[in-house]
Amino acid sequence: MQTRSRILDDIARLTNGAAGVASGMRDEIESLVQHRLERLLENLDLVRRDEFEAVEAVAIRAREAQEALEARVAALEKKLATARKKPATKPGPKPSPSPITDKS
Repeated sequence: MQTRSRILDDIARLTNGAAGVASGMRDEIESLVQHRLERLLENLDLVRRDEFEAVEAVAIRAREAQEALEARVAALEKKLATARKKPATKPGPKPSPSPITDKS
């Protein structure tokens, strides 16, 4: 019985050692894959998320400004068209200048 227990203990130690080695290898492989992916993405010249969001915000503000200007131009064009449709009024006779009285 004593030898069976030793064999099982040895197997358990061997298994634990193999699990530790496997865990270490897994960590090393993950690190290597992550490093390779970072290099690959860096070579692709992709835009970072924060840079994209900043440019997107600028584009949204530009679009809003453009829409406001379009509305303003439309209002001015409407006002101009209305002013052109009004009939021109003829100027009446000019009032004669009032006589200047000399109080000397």
